[in-house]
Amino acid sequence: MSSDRVVVVVLIVLGVGLLGPPPAHAHTFLDHAEPRVGSTVTTAPAAVSLTFTEPVEPSFCRVDVQDAHGQRITAGALENPKSDELRLPLPSLAPGDYTVHWVVISVDTHRTEGRFEFTVSAP
Repeated sequence: MSSDRVVVVVLIVLGVGLLGPPPAHAHTFLDHAEPRVGSTVTTAPAAVSLTFTEPVEPSFCRVDVQDAHGQRITAGALENPKSDELRLPLPSLAPGDYTVHWVVISVDTHRTEGRFEFTVSAP
């Protein structure tokens, strides 16, 4: 193969590499939570901690906790101890069922939301 052909082949390969598929931007999903999704705990948690599959933008995120009657629990300020984690300090919770609703914006600007329940059992 002549050197001109080698140059053309190299340029084609580089061009295809540059024009290849764009990078994939996945949505952020809940990886795990404390208290665990659907769990029953015997001691009321001091906070709800949510860990996501990628970093989130805390200023654009929201986490709410509601009791079984749909009343929002007055909680502390949302914290961001790690780039992929949110923590919501809670007051002392009475025994009962609670729903956590979260809305997050990932660093790649995708919005996702979800909800889960946990129960605080009577001692």
